[in-house]
Amino acid sequence: MLTTDNLEVLIHSSIRIRGKKTIYIDPFKIEGKARDGDLILITHDHYDHFSPEDIARVARDTARIVVPEKMKDQAADLGFSGDKLLTVSPGILKETDGILVEAVAAYNNMKPFHPRKKGWVGYLLTIDGRRIYIAGDTDMTKENQKIKCDVAMVPIGGTYTMDAKKAAELVNLIGPGTAIPTHYGSIVGKKEDEEIFCKNVNAGIKVEIRMQRYQ
Repeated sequence: MLTTDNLEVLIHSSIRIRGKKTIYIDPFKIEGKARDGDLILITHDHYDHFSPEDIARVARDTARIVVPEKMKDQAADLGFSGDKLLTVSPGILKETDGILVEAVAAYNNMKPFHPRKKGWVGYLLTIDGRRIYIAGDTDMTKENQKIKCDVAMVPIGGTYTMDAKKAAELVNLIGPGTAIPTHYGSIVGKKEDEEIFCKNVNAGIKVEIRMQRYQ
């Protein structure tokens, strides 16, 4: 049974989920060559989320990759094709290896960094009956306010995404059992944002800090 012990934020917004299959979301600054990734999900094409060298470090020879529709050619350039390449658009639900993968729109409302028209995404994964929302680089949106999940992994670093207080507001609205902060502690955001996030999340929601490395 999948628990939050299976979830790791490796650095920044790079996530690994260990279970029957090993899943990476936006692998970045991977140490060594793990080559244990069965499924790799990419939220968008910024360098700290789509890193070809890190994808190569984590992908098994049999790995599949999921990317936004507009990144199809970029994924193909890395050697992913046929049934090893799945493309998604916001609202699309696909199944692979027993894992349900739903793409959720991820964008900024007023800032220019992640325009809605790009079709970039976060992911709502259903694994062993547990729903895990990985928000990607986003503000609070009409789409993610409707999310129903057991675990919410949300960016808190500000500048390019929600800040810690706004991320807590989103978490309080959707009411997962557990919230895990991401996207801070290196490129943007400080370790201290964890405390701000924790203080602003409602008492009925458990906050877990899963960040492995800060820089």
